[in-house]
Amino acid sequence: MFVSDFRKEFYEVVQSQRVLLFVASDVDALCACKILQALFQCDHVQYTLVPVSGWQELETAFLEHKEQIKLLIKQDDDLEVPAYDDIFRDEEEDEEHSGNDSDGSEPSEKRTRLEEEVVEQTMRRRQQREWEARRRDILFDYEQYEYHGTSSAMVMFDLAWMMSKDLNDMLWWAIIGLTDQWVQDKITQMKYVTDVGVLQRHVSRHNHRNEDEENTLSVDCTRISFEYDLRLALYQHWSLHDSLCNTSYTASRFKLWSVHGQKRLQEFLADMGLPLKQVKQKFQSMDVSLKENLREMIEESANKFGMKDMRMQTFSIHFGFKHKFLASDVVFATMSLMDSPEKDGSGTDHFIQALDSLSRSNLDKLYHGLELAKKQLRATQQTIASCLCTNLVISQGPFLYCSLMEGTPDVMLFSKPASLSLLSRHLLKSFVFSTKNRRCKLLPLVMAAPLSVEQGTVTVMGIPPETDSSDRKNFFGRAFEKAAESTSSRTLHNHFDLSVIELKAEDRSKFLDALVSLLS
Repeated sequence: MFVSDFRKEFYEVVQSQRVLLFVASDVDALCACKILQALFQCDHVQYTLVPVSGWQELETAFLEHKEQIKLLIKQDDDLEVPAYDDIFRDEEEDEEHSGNDSDGSEPSEKRTRLEEEVVEQTMRRRQQREWEARRRDILFDYEQYEYHGTSSAMVMFDLAWMMSKDLNDMLWWAIIGLTDQWVQDKITQMKYVTDVGVLQRHVSRHNHRNEDEENTLSVDCTRISFEYDLRLALYQHWSLHDSLCNTSYTASRFKLWSVHGQKRLQEFLADMGLPLKQVKQKFQSMDVSLKENLREMIEESANKFGMKDMRMQTFSIHFGFKHKFLASDVVFATMSLMDSPEKDGSGTDHFIQALDSLSRSNLDKLYHGLELAKKQLRATQQTIASCLCTNLVISQGPFLYCSLMEGTPDVMLFSKPASLSLLSRHLLKSFVFSTKNRRCKLLPLVMAAPLSVEQGTVTVMGIPPETDSSDRKNFFGRAFEKAAESTSSRTLHNHFDLSVIELKAEDRSKFLDALVSLLS
């Protein structure tokens, strides 16, 4: 069922039940799960948590517990779900008009009434055809594209707020859920700014302190604040140089895969007047005098180098006096823990580790996630440099195509959908800045990476075009289905993200040919 009133139609229904909670393997879902766990704990609701990474695991878990399941709920708040009357229509039985009416009417009266009924039936049929045509158009538009609405974590926080059970921790999880959508380009800039405005009001309410009073912070106090901070990945936990080199925004604009790009980076640092010794050491170890005005210095120099959006609206959290994190830091860390290449645990173990890292009592796991995220970002930029320098990104006509070869360094890091998505989007951004072909700048990207050598499978992913006006709608899910169907390619559409599929390597050639003809 679809839910519009979460409090009445969802929470009050399950409050007296034992709840089976299916949670997808993405950061926003984890944050929504943490908020729900806190609410369930508050109201003493029993629940079972089942992580699911795709449709197969969801089906298996559902079949295991189907006798106990009474209600299955899917949240769709602003995804432009068509109205009921636009899609469904009760069958109207046409009145039968036989010519056996023996009501004593004159023949001329019968003829007039019959003509009126014929006109009425004709109009009704025309309206039915128009409704069916409109229904086809609405369903085509709805099913053709895949796109994202409001963060699930924000929806859950709104539920907690309506019940006056919202806490600062819940607010932080909602912020991370929204930031995850922005980091992964799931929503537009306008949607992000709008939702930031909503959360900013909650931050002011929860973290308000009267400066006239003596409000000394306790050592383990949690404080969230709104900031205009730098658009640099993990820079407060890294060196400024490493962050500049491994952030997609700066790496693509400087074109750091080329010698000329490296020179531009040196010119950028010289323009700021920052010594290389300071830039290449950990941010926390930099001179305090430099750090005080660092954001303004970087923004001023960035404007000269054509980077007008070097600062962005975001939030940070302080745990006591020592630990400070930006929301994007936590997103990268949690994502890396979930997609960890370490083989010392199963997917469920990585899921639990990522879930635990969101609690302030497990900061050691969060710091471990930050180290994994640094490796992931480094490997991503190195792979992008390799793809662009060896011309692996080629135009197939209606889309760009890039395939990572078996044996490429760090290739197994990109076997998971989230990691491959990060690489694909950053690669497309870099390619747009590197190519002089105007048409290619407007094309989407299809990315392929080895998945299993033993089974001979590859992961294929589709990324929408990288344009300022992009509405973040992805049409590849439906296109992949049709291309596989028309060529009988052996594919597995298991991921919740419909634009990600598993494909037999042997069928790749005919699948791509079908995709080209389909999108041409």
